[in-house]
Amino acid sequence: MAAVVFTVDAETQLGQAPISSAGIADGAARNNDVLIPFGSVDPHRHDAVERLRRLVEDHGVRGFKFHPTVQGFDPSDEQFYPIYETMQDAAIPALFHTGQTGIGAGLPGGRGLRLGLSNPMLLDPVAADFPELQIIMAHPSVPWQDEALSVATHKHNTWIDLSGWSPKYFPESLVRAANSYLKDRVLFGSDFPLLTPDRWLRDVEHTALKPESMPAILKSNAVRLLGLHP
Repeated sequence: MAAVVFTVDAETQLGQAPISSAGIADGAARNNDVLIPFGSVDPHRHDAVERLRRLVEDHGVRGFKFHPTVQGFDPSDEQFYPIYETMQDAAIPALFHTGQTGIGAGLPGGRGLRLGLSNPMLLDPVAADFPELQIIMAHPSVPWQDEALSVATHKHNTWIDLSGWSPKYFPESLVRAANSYLKDRVLFGSDFPLLTPDRWLRDVEHTALKPESMPAILKSNAVRLLGLHP
């Protein structure tokens, strides 16, 4: 078992400093047999591109996590394109939260967080304008699963990960895609500590995901995406 580890830098939106991406990367380097570091930059910061470059060049970050709802940004807005261009040039993937989030749920106004910013259709223009940038749409994209499947079908530089939900709750359309036409671009993920790998692997046995689909989902697709070949 190996893990991609990261935080989310949403200092502008939340008003609090994030866990250090550099610290996460340095910890992963000390355990590089099992940990793969992703970074995070606040897209609203004027020095976001420079921070991103430093994390890649100085700390060996292998990708970046974005959470449009929590970070409060529209990923399709062209003001953020320099971030994507830098990532495309560095040949590292971008992981975007998609779908609903439990963060802020039940608080007045949902803490002001806007769910629509995590509609996967907002990633379609990013995938179109940066065709070499590998884009991961994190989680089953409830309630926009059909939009995510549409983007992934049309833009072959996009991927879907299966983290954040127990497999027994996966929409039927997602399971069908993972078993067939998107089987080479679907990725296992848990969402530790909220959803552990052990529970995910236990629950998936009671779904319609085919045993012959699982080796690619659990390992080989990620090996190809993240360049983990020896």
